[in-house]
Amino acid sequence: MIVLKTRRELDKMRVAGLMVAEILAILREKVRPGVTTIELDRLAEKECRKRKAVPAFKGYGGFPFSICASPNEKVVHGFPNAEPLKEGDILSIDFGVLYDGFYGDSAVTLAVGTIPKDRQRLLEVTEQSLYRAIEQMQEDNRLGDVSHAVQACVEPEGFSVVREFVGHGIGRKLHESPQVPNFGPAGHGPKLKAGMVLAIEPMINAGRAGVRILDDGWTAVTVDGRDSAHFEHTVALTDNGPEILTRLA
Repeated sequence: MIVLKTRRELDKMRVAGLMVAEILAILREKVRPGVTTIELDRLAEKECRKRKAVPAFKGYGGFPFSICASPNEKVVHGFPNAEPLKEGDILSIDFGVLYDGFYGDSAVTLAVGTIPKDRQRLLEVTEQSLYRAIEQMQEDNRLGDVSHAVQACVEPEGFSVVREFVGHGIGRKLHESPQVPNFGPAGHGPKLKAGMVLAIEPMINAGRAGVRILDDGWTAVTVDGRDSAHFEHTVALTDNGPEILTRLA
């Protein structure tokens, strides 16, 4: 069942979403060659606790960290570690909070120093596909319009859409109905209505679409070892159209 949020509930989700945006902005400033992802994880948790919020991912299904840190060929759910980032890497950071009973969730893929043009293009197109999808969050559009917008943006550029992981509804639970694929035909699926809140998150590979899971049971990597990018926002559909809750004002 898709849960429509009340105005009061959306107000609470705006607070949680702003916290996510603020903390991701702090992490973004720290990403550079030589920094480790475990340092970023500790900083994220510190900033979260400072705001009296709970890191959404830590302990969720047994996940042991506050952020998912996924460099280069890692797609999602990467474990932070003590390996320093290198010049030319890309790093996806996925982060969420639970505050006052509601979740916020967002992800960004960042350049570590100066990156090659092909990596930069992957980041640009993946982020663009997210905003194309958000544009389709209009009342009486269908969920498939959101999904199709991602696929239609990235595949003509020669990139591929990950099928194994999708976006999701979000609210009092981190993962609610409906699932939000990043592929599929337009005009299908449930109608979009004011009060829906979706975590839209394109996961796009430079090469083949397939992924495999590492021995830690969490980290997904591309099957061909090529790069992957991941961008995400929590987005509410209001009477005035889509509102991004995980963006700084």
